[in-house]
Amino acid sequence: MSERKPHRGVVVGTDGSPSSQVALQWAAQEAAMRHVPLTVVHAAASLQVAASAMMWPAGRIPQEAFDAEKKKAREVLTDAVGFLEISAGVGDLDIDSELFFDAAVPTLIDLSKEAKMIVVGCRGRSGHNRLLGSVSAALIHHAHCPVAVIHDEAEPTEHVHLPVLVGIDGSHASDLAIEIAFDEASWRGVELVAYHVWSDADMTTVSGMNPSAIQTAADKTLAESLGGWRERYPEVPVRPMVEFEYPARHLLEQSKGSQLVVVGSHGRGGFAGMLLGSVSSAVAQAAHVPVIVARQR
Repeated sequence: MSERKPHRGVVVGTDGSPSSQVALQWAAQEAAMRHVPLTVVHAAASLQVAASAMMWPAGRIPQEAFDAEKKKAREVLTDAVGFLEISAGVGDLDIDSELFFDAAVPTLIDLSKEAKMIVVGCRGRSGHNRLLGSVSAALIHHAHCPVAVIHDEAEPTEHVHLPVLVGIDGSHASDLAIEIAFDEASWRGVELVAYHVWSDADMTTVSGMNPSAIQTAADKTLAESLGGWRERYPEVPVRPMVEFEYPARHLLEQSKGSQLVVVGSHGRGGFAGMLLGSVSSAVAQAAHVPVIVARQR
């Protein structure tokens, strides 16, 4: 296993699947845009799985089988780096590659402690539908840094002038999402759409449910959430938007005109370490554009 580095920049997992190739391109563009290194990671655990499945007695894996697995794993990693060098168009990007003979989920979660961002495809080699793969699903629940889930439909070079979309609910979790979204919009030189969906849970602060009062309260929540970020990023034009109820539905609809969606790891009812919020999970699952889930250390 490779010696750990204090800072890995953007880390992208690859398994040779079409989904991971799209993730590779997106991660390379992200790292180049931010002027940070890119670490391409492949985790090959099939020998351990085979041993545990009693294909071979424990500790008696044939050397030729192990050598073949190592060769296959290195080929996946070599092909991934070669694919980037040919297709990504990222100039002098510093690309590193690392091979781990361990399961992908614990490997990437561990690496997330030293990364600015983890990037994965929405599903792996065995994925055949719109469901998130086991690796991407695990990372958006347990990683120690922001996780970008890249769907097969995402094309890094298309829609570059479309805005970045961020979902805001006034919670502490959405604060990090706002910071990431402003940063992404600034690097990309595009507008930020700040989307707040007012729910019936907010009605306790508004007596009589007067439509005008509801709108005023919602606008206030959104303005307070954006706070000093507009001053910190004066170059980013912001389009605040307020809707009522069904936040996942509204965010998914708005995402059709966006190049990237940023969501918090849990909502107003959440607490540190809890499972991913239902809205964030639904958006990461169903969006057709890259989604960053704002996890933190």
